[in-house]
Amino acid sequence: MAKKPHLVLFNPDQWRGDAMGHLDNPAAVTPNLDRVTRTDGVSFRSAFCQNPVCTPSRCSFMSGWYPHVRGHRTMYHMMQPDEPVLLKALKDEGYFVWWGGKNDLVPAENGFEDYCDVKYEPERPPQRETNLHAADEWRGTPDGDNYYSFYAGRRDTPDGEDDYYDSDWANVLGAIEQIRNAPEDRPLCIYLPLLYPHPPYGVEEPYFSMIDRSKLPPRIPAPERWDGKPSLLAGIHDKQGLQGWTEERWDELRATYYGMCARVDRQFGMVLDALREKGMYDDTAVFFFSDHGDFTGDYGLVEKTQNTFEDCLTRVPFIVKPPKDVPVRPGIRDALVELVDLPATVEALAGLRPEHTHFGRSLLPLIAGETDVHRDAVFCEGGRLHGEEQCMERESASVGSSGGLYWPRIQWQLQEGPEHTKAVMCRTRDYKYVRRFYEPDELYDLSGDPGETTNRIDDPALADVLAELKDRLLTFYQETCDAVPFRANRR
Repeated sequence: MAKKPHLVLFNPDQWRGDAMGHLDNPAAVTPNLDRVTRTDGVSFRSAFCQNPVCTPSRCSFMSGWYPHVRGHRTMYHMMQPDEPVLLKALKDEGYFVWWGGKNDLVPAENGFEDYCDVKYEPERPPQRETNLHAADEWRGTPDGDNYYSFYAGRRDTPDGEDDYYDSDWANVLGAIEQIRNAPEDRPLCIYLPLLYPHPPYGVEEPYFSMIDRSKLPPRIPAPERWDGKPSLLAGIHDKQGLQGWTEERWDELRATYYGMCARVDRQFGMVLDALREKGMYDDTAVFFFSDHGDFTGDYGLVEKTQNTFEDCLTRVPFIVKPPKDVPVRPGIRDALVELVDLPATVEALAGLRPEHTHFGRSLLPLIAGETDVHRDAVFCEGGRLHGEEQCMERESASVGSSGGLYWPRIQWQLQEGPEHTKAVMCRTRDYKYVRRFYEPDELYDLSGDPGETTNRIDDPALADVLAELKDRLLTFYQETCDAVPFRANRR
């Protein structure tokens, strides 16, 4: 049997797909990601997640299933013991699986033993939570226009420290130590699900000042009227209260987010350097991908939603560096790909035969430059039906009062109006169709309207396009509506 490659699954949280320098963003400071793409990896420009919030997306890319296959549509419905998880498959195949970082994947009450050999807990506790949820001094008063902005700005590094030592730094340093002490007799899998650049938007120097504000790409402004747009967006826009923000304030928020990305890029580079120093780099497949994106000021909004599918939320970074013995034509690919393609690609590299039907497709032919075509459409889904109270996320600590950071979004999830309606996106190269259950559908001509500002669902000129996309959506559901277990039962 061929030697199995080591694996690094580097998984930042809430990183937009456009916030990288090699994708022609002049404000992004991502030298390590740019170098990998230039020398020995592939960056997929048109990679999309299957749900625009954390847990459903992670359940999807770790199983190869779309959220509808087993109803993974909330933050509180995670992978059950009978469901397939890539980490468990790797562990069962003999990989030494090291997991350092957030969960949002399996129920904590079930433990992590089935999924990894080490669920890392740093010996030196972080000084403060990375996401700053416990630090309200930056929010101002509840009647101010920063209270729901998630903008924290520059963070002060403690005296004597080079960086702000939080859980991300703790886990990155733990991963580096594990690489230095990799087992001699087993292939290593490092899973690093970090918190950055998830808001609140706050970062220390030098990253805070690293971003040239004058180079930020244009922001998609809030529409004068929300006609044709999802009611959830209008509701959040009203409750976040950012209508009076100047462009200069938006630039500071966006630059801080980009600084958070620059920080993660440095951490990514440190992990790659550790692989090189250990002599493992050439034998390692490295994956860099995010679970979903972030508004970061687009449409006058911050954070994310559970059932809207703007490209800033659904398009994600996805970079793959294969082992040296696997063919690769470095650079950028424009083919449509999905995060469900992650497990299929790992399986192809590691020689794993999946023991369940899933819907990912290996990216290796694209990586090798053998083809430029992968998918004709990509899909994302979320929301709920009326009466699905289990999907309201009452468990969230932020819904207890209007003081929670997420209150402008969560309050709509607790109501039976149209805002939290079940919805699904079908996106091709040129068009995006969104079917909504309790409010009008959406249709965008992306070639002429990449910001998705004009809903043309009732435009007779696009009637044929709409019919084609509706048929494609039906085909998608028919192809992926269930997954019959491989093991038959005795009758």
